[in-house]
Amino acid sequence: MAIINFNKTVLHNLISKPATRLYPFEERVYPERTRGHVENDMDVCVLCGLCSIKCPTHAITVDKAAKTWSIRPMSCIQCRCCVDNCPKKCLSMAQKFQEPGPEKVTKTFHQTEKAIAAQEALMKAAKERAAAAAAAKAAAAGTATPAAPVQKPTE
Repeated sequence: MAIINFNKTVLHNLISKPATRLYPFEERVYPERTRGHVENDMDVCVLCGLCSIKCPTHAITVDKAAKTWSIRPMSCIQCRCCVDNCPKKCLSMAQKFQEPGPEKVTKTFHQTEKAIAAQEALMKAAKERAAAAAAAKAAAAGTATPAAPVQKPTE
């Protein structure tokens, strides 16, 4: 009985295509779901730090004061946790792989002045909306007290 099963396997292997690809002859094409490395669109990133918190290997570092986002590619395991948890969807997985090298590197990305100005404008608008909402709530409660405007000292 075992000889019949063995003969069946041998015949199948003789007439079917090989399971592996011919390395030097076939072009290197990665499958669609293959993960490469993490890319960040710094114009959209708000440096919230959720990607750094969710990274199981702590390969991502966010410095809000310096407005930088850093990743250690050789520590990243391409688990996609950072990409899935990004609220602004500025992180993505590229299919291009990190080239090996003799030393470990840290890739650091800086926010542009345009992105910093846009975020500051959004924060200012949010503060103004919050102040307007608080004033409207106080007026609706009947305890409307006009807030004294903040005056800057003159020189």
